[in-house]
Amino acid sequence: MVTKPTAAGATWGSAIAIRDRGRPLPYGCTAAPGPPSGAADTGGGGGAAFNFSIFARETTHAVLLLFPPRLEATVDGAHDGVDGRAATAKPVELPLDAATHRTGMVWHVTVGGVPARTEYLWRIGAAPDPRWYTNECLDPWARVVSSPVGAAAYNADGRGDYRPRAIVPALDVPAFDWEGVVPPRIPQHELVIYEMHVRGFTLYADDKGASAPPSSKTTSGTYLGVIDKIPYLRALGVNCVELLPVMEFNEMEWSFIDPVSQKRLSQYWGYSTVAFFAPMNRFAVADATREFQTMVRELHRAGIEVILDVVYNHTAEMGLDFLPPGHYGQKTLAPGTYYMLEDGGTKFVNHSGCGNTLSCNNPVTAEWIHESLRHWALTMGVDGFRFDLASILTRGPDGAALPNPPVVERVTKDPCMRDVKLIAEPWDCGGLYQVGTFPHYGVWSEWNGKFRDTVRQFIKGDHGLKGAFASRLCGSQDMYGPSGRAPYHSINFVTAHDGFSLHDLVAYNAKHNDHNGENNNDGEQHNNSWNCGVEGETDDEEVLARRGRQMRNMMVALLLAAGTPMLCMGDEYGHTKGGNNNGWCQDGALTAFDWAAARGALAGLPRFMAKLVRLRTTVAPFLARTSFYTGEEIVWHGTSPGQPAWDDGYNFLAFTIPDPRRETAADLYVAFNAGGERRTATLPAPPDAGSWGRLVDTALVAPKDFSDDVADHLVEGTYGLHPYSAIVLVHVRRACPAVPVAEGVTELLADALGAATV
Repeated sequence: MVTKPTAAGATWGSAIAIRDRGRPLPYGCTAAPGPPSGAADTGGGGGAAFNFSIFARETTHAVLLLFPPRLEATVDGAHDGVDGRAATAKPVELPLDAATHRTGMVWHVTVGGVPARTEYLWRIGAAPDPRWYTNECLDPWARVVSSPVGAAAYNADGRGDYRPRAIVPALDVPAFDWEGVVPPRIPQHELVIYEMHVRGFTLYADDKGASAPPSSKTTSGTYLGVIDKIPYLRALGVNCVELLPVMEFNEMEWSFIDPVSQKRLSQYWGYSTVAFFAPMNRFAVADATREFQTMVRELHRAGIEVILDVVYNHTAEMGLDFLPPGHYGQKTLAPGTYYMLEDGGTKFVNHSGCGNTLSCNNPVTAEWIHESLRHWALTMGVDGFRFDLASILTRGPDGAALPNPPVVERVTKDPCMRDVKLIAEPWDCGGLYQVGTFPHYGVWSEWNGKFRDTVRQFIKGDHGLKGAFASRLCGSQDMYGPSGRAPYHSINFVTAHDGFSLHDLVAYNAKHNDHNGENNNDGEQHNNSWNCGVEGETDDEEVLARRGRQMRNMMVALLLAAGTPMLCMGDEYGHTKGGNNNGWCQDGALTAFDWAAARGALAGLPRFMAKLVRLRTTVAPFLARTSFYTGEEIVWHGTSPGQPAWDDGYNFLAFTIPDPRRETAADLYVAFNAGGERRTATLPAPPDAGSWGRLVDTALVAPKDFSDDVADHLVEGTYGLHPYSAIVLVHVRRACPAVPVAEGVTELLADALGAATV
């Protein structure tokens, strides 16, 4: 059957015609015919044939809209139209007959004569519902969308209304060349995760008003810019990056103004997904899909895994009702299928805190989520996912928590994703808190919010936390042991993108979100922070020294604890956001990596952090545990050996961990004096022959805070710990006295930062 369009177009699209009734599956746009997608049909009618299908509850009216391909994107984001499309182009309209082109609740059609990169939308319903301003819908399964491309288009004023369209794939493009590079497949207990923002990590000086990183300006703010920074990541010692959202979103969806600078704010973090299969176009120079895959390939080549922060708890169609600011189609297609509704279907449930909540365990939504994850894992090459507000994934359509949520189970048991790492943020904004109890099937890990809170509280001197602190250092066996999980299922962190940076955690008692335009009403109120005596910036040397010790103390706890450690971008040089603990809308110097600051601090905190990572990964790999400690594998102490004084309110706690290796034994003694008094610890006798050697003392000024060789700093009998300090001693055997840790790390960092060796 060949049906001519009713279209308004002139010469463009004259060869486009309905070729066949099409197929209800697979959803989206695929070459047709042939299972599952087959090859292009270039026969009668000219051009390629494509199958279009979409799920919708609408039963009588559906129109496929086909638009001319957009003009070629340029690096600077300039296009013919303000939004990158031909200004006068009109679509070819193909109205579908429900008797022919509808199977169940799926509309479908095969169309011939479709040029490559044709854009399309669906018009669902005879007219927009009174609750909506449009009934034109973006295909939820679109792999590529048309929106402004290039980092220079990011936040560009006057670029026009953001109305992305799905793009018909080009058939003459060869498959991506992975060049034989395979995923590292690092065992999870060996991971050291670095949470980062693609744009913020790679911005050039002119783009953020700070300092230039050692990379080309043409890749500023992009996936390719991450490749330029791989030497730095390797020098830091991390082996996994966790990227804040990279699925297509509209960074200009809000019109908030910074009341201080009067500049427009943006959706910087990206937790407002528009297209769940498509990479963010403004993080690319020209081709987001190929450039994202190239970034993944090169990170893999360097031995670094890639985890994506994904948002399957809500969409960019925000608002508790059916009106703007966001409308991309799922409200029109099937609001009661994709979303949880209340008040008789007139309001959206808000367990996400963003105005709508996905009904993840509706079969249609669950399939869509699952296939999106498969696409990113199998086609785009990523190694794992961190699920934002993951507890929403466990809620049924009525909002109740399910013990065996179908979407979690189907993703976990997908044989093609067996090697994919799955990490839950095990809570939501509707009061469901599942730290330690998220349905895991023996696979899922969790962001351990209790680790964050306990370490912050203990290190700043809160009393009564010795036992809890010890449990967190041991991998939180009380939380993960009963369900049969291992220490590495606990993702340990002290800071993340959401909340204070490490520097601000020791510099502010209260949040200072004045730049966010919400009268400082946004952001977490309870931060477990301590400003060390002065709120905000100061030149008080005593306060600055105390802050430096506290930052190092928390990193010692993080990187020596059992579990999987996660660092946050910028903490390694002491990045400050001026007390802002909710930088979701801040694109610029407040949130971007400051390469000049990193170079300036090179011999201090960056060196300390890099050496601490190497202590964990090379000198004492036994810290990265696959099982929980037994009583023989860790011994607790107070100021006297073997007497931890659990009931003492003062926060002094120490422990020894014997190295199970014989040839390269590096037994550790670690002590925290998290209080305002100087304490002298009587050291336990070192095992076998030998002495204790000082490796770390956070009270000392760099480079003494982390020794290059513990054999030069032997300790006998006792050790005096300054207030708010931590030490790490290593057993130095007489038969093998030298225990170097990360020799040359300063030079590695200097090379990566483009700085002179300090």
